[in-house]
Amino acid sequence: MTTATSAASSTSNYYQSLIDSVNGSSSSSANKSAISETENRFLKLLTTQLKNQDPLNPMDNAEVTSQLAQISTVSGIEKLNSTLQVLLQDSQDSQTTQAAALVGQAVMVPGSGLTLSSSAAVGGFELATDADVVTVTISDSNGSVVRTLSLGALDSGLHNFAWDGTTDSGATAADGSYKIAVSATAGKDTVTTTPVNLGVVRSVITGSSGFTLDVGSLGMFTMDDVKQIL
Repeated sequence: MTTATSAASSTSNYYQSLIDSVNGSSSSSANKSAISETENRFLKLLTTQLKNQDPLNPMDNAEVTSQLAQISTVSGIEKLNSTLQVLLQDSQDSQTTQAAALVGQAVMVPGSGLTLSSSAAVGGFELATDADVVTVTISDSNGSVVRTLSLGALDSGLHNFAWDGTTDSGATAADGSYKIAVSATAGKDTVTTTPVNLGVVRSVITGSSGFTLDVGSLGMFTMDDVKQIL
């Protein structure tokens, strides 16, 4: 019995020394990390358990090893969480920098508008799949068709087009705002199209849901809405 008691006491003293090593000197105890505090609490609990164990039926080595493995797992999780927090902050800082860089930049965002200025206009559209025939119809504010552009076969994805202001009759259209409609087919099937229009980012607004881009008269858009940066 004396031998068992001595062994238990020795084991308890060993884990107490581990606690002391975690705590360190009094000058450094104020700077303990959350990980060290977690280890400290665990080792105190383990030491208390060892001190109060039955000398005739002490904890076996497998049980002690299992509990030490648990504290190692806890420490690893704490370190992983700290690393993820740093990475998340870096990602947020990077997104802020990227968003700020868009101010003053021309972007393509969803919309069917087209602005003609000095007999020049740039528009665009997105095709869901490859198309054999793509047609862009440009209409004025009254809904009258002024120009029809036949663009032929195009692959899926984003495409731009230019209009020099010439109407179907050969006249020159007045500068101003127009609307576009895009139709596309692949054989007998209709291809889904999404028109986009050109605008300039005036400012970036930060909110709880992320960044919002102010694209002037075109409206407010998210970063995901930007189809192209020109």
